[in-house]
Amino acid sequence: MRFQRRFNRLIATAIAVSAAVLTVSTTASLTYSDERIEPLPVSEVAPGIYVYFAANELMTVENEGAIANVGFVVGDDAVAVIDTGGSVREGRRLRAAVRQVTDKAIRYVINTHDHPDHVFGNAAFEAPTVFVGHRNLTRALATHGPFYIDAFRPQMKSVLDDVKIVPPTLTVDDELKLDLGHRSLTLKAWRASHTDNDLTVLDDDSGTLFAGDLLFMQHVPVLDGSIRGWLKTIGELSSLPATKVIPGHGRATEWPGALAGERTYLDRLASDCRELIKRGVLLAEAAQIAGISEKSHWELFEEYNARNATAAYSELEWE
Repeated sequence: MRFQRRFNRLIATAIAVSAAVLTVSTTASLTYSDERIEPLPVSEVAPGIYVYFAANELMTVENEGAIANVGFVVGDDAVAVIDTGGSVREGRRLRAAVRQVTDKAIRYVINTHDHPDHVFGNAAFEAPTVFVGHRNLTRALATHGPFYIDAFRPQMKSVLDDVKIVPPTLTVDDELKLDLGHRSLTLKAWRASHTDNDLTVLDDDSGTLFAGDLLFMQHVPVLDGSIRGWLKTIGELSSLPATKVIPGHGRATEWPGALAGERTYLDRLASDCRELIKRGVLLAEAAQIAGISEKSHWELFEEYNARNATAAYSELEWE
């Protein structure tokens, strides 16, 4: 009997030691893993609001898809992340940047629209995080998500291996308020403009507006929705009670003057397309002409303008 009690004590001790070793090993592994993730270099643009300003580039292996502005807002109780970047690697770096600032729960991940450079990092954030998006985002991700992964695989290679299409668990029909603890965010869903699932996020306290790709600065605007809708949306955006705006691409600037360049470009593109349609110029030729007078004002113009002209011409042809 004494032998049995001693044996039981030895087994219990061995189990406790093993558990302690396992805990230490796991903790060390996680710590080491976290240390290997270099946080995104974020800037505090207003109290409690942090943004990573990306370079205006195409998605590549080298930049890991980090070509769009992403950020987060810290309230008294929780954090909201706004867009997650062009890869899970970038998403993890964004999460690490949050953890450098605060240990508060990341309650929300808000996607401003469905483009890869804004949503491919979603899988870096896990439940119970609530994913938030425009009412059309679920359908857009289901329709376009697999295509985007296949389309970007040749240039992104293994960087896309961990990417998962994560749909919203909370959608916005018109407007929605989110409370982070003595800090509210106003989310607004817009008509088809840059895409058919554009969402803006206004920090009510500071007047800082995350415009997503409804606003481009320096980087030429990219049309994947409706040029008529976008021009109408620009007019309504200007009435939002913001003082500063974070564009989807480009630097932060004052509001609403930031809209001027984009409005000029889209107006010119629409005007040129209407004139070319009136003259009977075919689409292939029109795509090389429309908007060309704006070339000197924008980065990545050669990469996107013909595509924009094609989309605008195809829409306006049926006015």
